Amino acid sequence: MGIRLSARLAALADWVPEGARFADIGTDHALLPVYLAASGKIAYAVAGDVHAGPAEAARRQVADARLEEIVFVRQGDGLSVLSPGEADTVCIAGMGGSLIVRILESAGDRLEGVRTLILSPHVAEDQVRRWLREHGYVLDAERLLEEGGEIYTLLRAVKAPDEKEAAERNGELYDIQLPRGKGQDEGLKLPEPLAYEMGPLLVREGGELFRRKWTEEIGKREQILARLRLSDSPETAEKAREWEAKTELLREVLACLHAEKR
Repeated sequence: MGIRLSARLAALADWVPEGARFADIGTDHALLPVYLAASGKIAYAVAGDVHAGPAEAARRQVADARLEEIVFVRQGDGLSVLSPGEADTVCIAGMGGSLIVRILESAGDRLEGVRTLILSPHVAEDQVRRWLREHGYVLDAERLLEEGGEIYTLLRAVKAPDEKEAAERNGELYDIQLPRGKGQDEGLKLPEPLAYEMGPLLVREGGELFRRKWTEEIGKREQILARLRLSDSPETAEKAREWEAKTELLREVLACLHAEKR
């Protein structure tokens, strides 16, 4: 096909259902939809980008691959490039979690019929997970992937058939009890805010990349704590206590995962 995807785009491509009516939001050069269309995995695609330059580059990519009858490039903000019911699978990657949430929140009826969301937020992952739960989607896959020295988070969520099933499945998903070491009877009940941050499936899986990501995060938080402790302000002292408690909880989670691995 002449297209080589990065490891991150290849991982996102693997999650796209066969025969999907696909939309890639923030498509840049339309590498992902062109690859999927050329490989015969999808039936139809919309490649959307808010900026004129990337949209034009995407049109050239589609034309070079002779896929104009399958991949349609549109310039526009977020999901405004779609009509209601036009896509059943939407991918939004390469931006912050708050922007992804804004795009999803402003989509309105353009999310009609969208059964699968494939998302890769660079930051603020907790906001994305909260939005998914509040809108009847259930995470069915999470993955960490290292590329170019950065650790990326990939999420896939499916729309539950109804509100009751969504509530039940999400209730189970975010009810996380981690085992502690020998000699400790009770496990660690993971608070929901931390489950939104760390990822309910990722924290269950653990793994070396997960431990490395959160060890680095603890290091960053300790640097912030050191600066907060330099202040004499009561408000800053209270904030430092909150940060210290959260950081200690992160250490405890990693210790539980280490104990479980042993």
